[in-house]
Amino acid sequence: MLQSYLGAECFQTEDLWAALEEGSDEPVNKLMNSWTRQKGYPVITVEVKDQKLVFEQSQFLASGSHGDGQWIVPITLCCGSYDVCMNFLLESKSGTLDMKEFLSDKSNLASAWVKLNVDQTGFYRVKYDEDLAARLQHAIENKHLSATDRYGILDDSFSLCMARQQSLNSLLNLMGAYREELEYTVLFNLINISYKVERIAADATPELLEYIKQFFVSLFLHLEDKLGWEPKTGESHLDAILRGEVLTALAVFGHDLTLKEASRRFCAFLDDRNTPVLHPDIRKAVYVAVMRKVSTSNRFGYESLLRVYRETDLSQEKTRVLSSLTSSPNPNIILEALNFLLSSEVRPQDAVLGLSVSREGREIAWTWLKFASFEKAKEIEEFFASHTNSKIARTLK
Repeated sequence: MLQSYLGAECFQTEDLWAALEEGSDEPVNKLMNSWTRQKGYPVITVEVKDQKLVFEQSQFLASGSHGDGQWIVPITLCCGSYDVCMNFLLESKSGTLDMKEFLSDKSNLASAWVKLNVDQTGFYRVKYDEDLAARLQHAIENKHLSATDRYGILDDSFSLCMARQQSLNSLLNLMGAYREELEYTVLFNLINISYKVERIAADATPELLEYIKQFFVSLFLHLEDKLGWEPKTGESHLDAILRGEVLTALAVFGHDLTLKEASRRFCAFLDDRNTPVLHPDIRKAVYVAVMRKVSTSNRFGYESLLRVYRETDLSQEKTRVLSSLTSSPNPNIILEALNFLLSSEVRPQDAVLGLSVSREGREIAWTWLKFASFEKAKEIEEFFASHTNSKIARTLK
């Protein structure tokens, strides 16, 4: 916008860097060129040696392979407190920062937590050695870190684990430090990561799946105790949303008491649609819990949810039901639910709501989708084959 207004000759990015460089006495032009003239971003590895922090950078690739990128990285870090913060430039593949001049207590670095990328303002991931990672876990448990930094540490750890640069065990250890987490953005990320780990573990280490699910149950059970099933006077809107997310997670991971309580409240709701025991904030969680108990021989929950869908005029309620119907662990029920999505009872734009199937239903869902799409693909190909000169055919090609 500004370039268009001032003109390309007047507006030159390099001139902007030069002006900032002159005002800050920092190598802004060289620094920014390392970011704007190559793709990707780095992961910064950090470890403690004596009273020094040792850094090394490499290109982060989600595939786990190694890239050749190198950046000039503005590092921000805190040590033991947000009152002890510092900045420095990592201008090569590796670098060392002597902490003695920053710390009044010279022995502090031997035990203090160190957090890089303060407030997550830097465009890089951070990989801590085992010692520093353990200190950060302790800092998270004792609420010494901001919500933004707690989110960043978890997000980096999961990404590194997915890229095979960190072990699953280290990720699970870190997740355990969030047992009393109540910040919405952090907890929402924690829950989503737990779902992804469960799905991967089901394929990679099926013999450990039940242990991993029980770990997640223990992780979220404490939060269920705090949030409860009922709305609390004066609670925030985000707390109300979190209640549903936590209960849904416990249902997905098969917590028996959560499933039983959800069933009790659902039955009360079927008898009286105005009952206070099934507040809208927890309905999705309850519907998922009900579907987790549905099987070919026990269709009560599925048939009841279909009745709720058919009887309500509320779009939001229909959305809750549709997004819960494929939560059953039974492939036959999932296939039936998928076929219902394509029936005349469901608006075409709403069908996608039910495509997030349970882990157990992935194979049947894939088979269903292939059969549906191959027929349509042939139909589409034949149609455009006879309309080769149309503008839409050229666009499609």
